[in-house]
Amino acid sequence: MTVRDLAEARAPAADCPLCPRLAEFRDAARRKEPSWFNSPVPSWGDDVGARLLIVGLAPGLRGANRTGRPFTGDYAGVLLYDTLARHGFTTGTFAADPDDGLQLVGCRITNAVRCVPPQNKPLPAEITQCRTFLEAEIARLHRLACIVALGRVAHEAVVRACGQRLALVPFRHGAIHQLATVHAKPVNLVDSYHCSRYNTNTGVLTPVMFDQVFASIRTLLAK
Repeated sequence: MTVRDLAEARAPAADCPLCPRLAEFRDAARRKEPSWFNSPVPSWGDDVGARLLIVGLAPGLRGANRTGRPFTGDYAGVLLYDTLARHGFTTGTFAADPDDGLQLVGCRITNAVRCVPPQNKPLPAEITQCRTFLEAEIARLHRLACIVALGRVAHEAVVRACGQRLALVPFRHGAIHQLATVHAKPVNLVDSYHCSRYNTNTGVLTPVMFDQVFASIRTLLAK
């Protein structure tokens, strides 16, 4: 696809059929919880001036899949948005509701996979299939300077979306890599463990560790 094609491939359709397993799971969720969003969750945030793109794994079943906004409705969002607020990337108050009035400032949030997967585990083929939409996000953010990958799956999706080899860009919490993109200048990729409840409960990621990631991002964006 050309850069223009990617820029126009903003999001999968509500009934996206590209991943049959995810479509079947989505349809089952619609029958069980018809009031939930139950569709591919769109990216959210600054659509033009974003210098920071945050990439997660996939919507949570009772989080973004229910509410329709990334990282909204589960614990991961509480930690993420609290951290973003401390570093000046939000205005308003986060209340785990798409109508809470929260706004992102110079920041956009998306996922490597747009549909909720069973047990929160997308298959490699599903990650590959959805990568076109991640490539589109990167292509259309012309002021983009930094990408945060929340977890290894998001890291690998970003690296592949930028056309680079995984072996040359290993995942490590707190690591900073420079990636070539469709834009004229390179973009910094910053790695973080995912801000899931499991990771925080087990001590894999602490709030202090997560805060340090975004402090380093602020330093990068100030250059």
